[in-house]
Amino acid sequence: MPPSRPRRRPLAPRVVLRSALVVPAALAVGTVLALGACGAGPSGGDPAHSPIVTSFYPIEFATEQIAGPGRDVTVLTKPGAEPHDLEIGAQDLARMTRAGLVVYANGFQPAVDEAIQQIDEARVLDISGPADLTLEPSEDGHDDESAADHADHGTADPHFWLDPVRYAAVAKAIGARLAADDPAHAAAYAANTDAFVARLTELDTEFRTGLQQCTDRQLVTSHAAFGYLAARYGLTQHSISGISPDAEPSAAALKQIGDLVRRDGVTTIYQETLVEPQFAETVARSTGATLATLDPIEGVTKSSAGSDYFEIMRSNLKALEKGQGCR
Repeated sequence: MPPSRPRRRPLAPRVVLRSALVVPAALAVGTVLALGACGAGPSGGDPAHSPIVTSFYPIEFATEQIAGPGRDVTVLTKPGAEPHDLEIGAQDLARMTRAGLVVYANGFQPAVDEAIQQIDEARVLDISGPADLTLEPSEDGHDDESAADHADHGTADPHFWLDPVRYAAVAKAIGARLAADDPAHAAAYAANTDAFVARLTELDTEFRTGLQQCTDRQLVTSHAAFGYLAARYGLTQHSISGISPDAEPSAAALKQIGDLVRRDGVTTIYQETLVEPQFAETVARSTGATLATLDPIEGVTKSSAGSDYFEIMRSNLKALEKGQGCR
């Protein structure tokens, strides 16, 4: 039998809110309108000063870099919270309603997807298109009853930001939208976008160089968050759990992963931040592999190996270079 379902590590205060979306829609909308009256609405104001609401950290970070320090950019998912588990409360919905722009990725956070239905679509940017979310969970390297939970099958991998090339495409889409909404500052948005994309291009080069010659191309991770990264740099991801970190692997899936580790001589199993390491530890212990940490960068906390996306990605690169035997 597999180990009992792991409990999440205690995290920083999460978005533990009773969703306004579970009440009748008319009541929810009425609440939003009442709350919205307390603040300035997006219409009729200066677009350069209208607030921007983002769904979770990678989108927040890119938007901040492109919008510049003069724009109010906030995020729905608090640091240390698991983005998949976000619940939207009345205050959050009011903030989204008042925003000049809401930036999110469709299909990643169910509560955000539902809340977006109550927001004027003219003030919404869904970046899932430019992110090119084409990788299915079944492409993580397994060809049978994999560790991925059946509920995950058919759902595209949303972790685009772990591939700097996809992240750059999203950044360009954000920059273009900000310029279209605020043409008076289009040149500044374009310059900020170019600078951000240049940093992502440099990061991509570092990953290509660092992972070019690795003795082990099999990447065994806690959950299926690193598929785009693996595909970009010639690795093959094998996940213990599925796209959702809540997915619990079966005994057969754990055995399959263990067999793969032994057969292919995998030396490193990667646990993650924000997720209990119990299953990764089980595989490592049963195979003699070493545990290392990869951060899916769904948020940044004091325990993160860096203060922002770029620092954490470079920490991930160092972990991969060591764990995959790269030269």
